[in-house]
Amino acid sequence: MTTAHLPVEHLPPLATRVDEVLADVGYEVAAATDAIDDAVPGYGGLFDPATTPAELRGALDDLLETGVACPPTPETSGDAFVLYVDGSSRGNPGPAGAGAVIADAEGAELARLGRPVGARTGNNTAEYVALHLGLTELLARYDPRTLEVRIDSMTVIRDVWGGETPTEPGVESYSDAVAAALACVPSHRYTHLADSDPNPADALATVGADIAALGP
Repeated sequence: MTTAHLPVEHLPPLATRVDEVLADVGYEVAAATDAIDDAVPGYGGLFDPATTPAELRGALDDLLETGVACPPTPETSGDAFVLYVDGSSRGNPGPAGAGAVIADAEGAELARLGRPVGARTGNNTAEYVALHLGLTELLARYDPRTLEVRIDSMTVIRDVWGGETPTEPGVESYSDAVAAALACVPSHRYTHLADSDPNPADALATVGADIAALGP
């Protein structure tokens, strides 16, 4: 898993703390939310309306001080992988999140990843961050030789696999990081997902956007 936090757009302080907890568990959404829910006093949790900002802040500070154990990395016998990615922005720009699911060639899910991207961020940026997140964690955990990326963003596809210059302002650093990560995978291709195609990363991106919308 990654040992350094991935770059992020501007986030409110509470959302930033949640992103730091996510980073500590390799952006595994379930592990982070379970740990946060357990640390919140009473019966509240990360998204419980009854949880006050002060309670959530205290729980996050405690977790960041004591640390959260990373879930074990599932073993796989092959070196072929499938990566689902998706970004979500409410308002475009607005609170945005990124999601990624790593699966083996048979479709078994190995990791469900998510994170907030920014408090006022466009959808295209969230899509780049989702791909960056998935690739970074895939390379940190496994040694992929073959990769199929399943993605619905034609903007990212045209940039990454079509060689076009990114048109979204401020995504150059993510675009460059994606190119560097893909250069570590000997064989990779994309599959464009239509809106009607199932994408397990979608729900994770929505959770990321929920986190990005957390107040100060």
